[in-house]
Amino acid sequence: MTRAVDRDSPHLPRPAQIEAYGKGGFRFAGMSHRGSLLCLPDGIWPGPVTSPQELSATDVALVFASTPPVEHCLIGTGRDPWALPRDLAARFAEHGIAVETMTTGAAVRTYNILLGERRRVAALLIAVD
Repeated sequence: MTRAVDRDSPHLPRPAQIEAYGKGGFRFAGMSHRGSLLCLPDGIWPGPVTSPQELSATDVALVFASTPPVEHCLIGTGRDPWALPRDLAARFAEHGIAVETMTTGAAVRTYNILLGERRRVAALLIAVD
């Protein structure tokens, strides 16, 4: 079962590039975090899922509620590719957000590039060992 992340949950209150990933976590902003991440233009929160099969609209509610709106959302699915279910893809479309799923490594690299371009990007990055 997943747990919802809200704006009041402990988080880094600014965006940051992901410096490293693996061993079950991530390094960013000079810190280490064990587990998945939810990265938004205004901060980084602990991620609510450990596998892509757990993912629901509730887990990305902060992406949908972001103001100004997120333009692009990346979902890092771990080591293996995974197709986003149609109902969840439709939710992103309803909000006018482009969404892509890819392995976590590819999502980290793409997130860092888009963040460097100052794009309004979000990423749900599932931790890999």
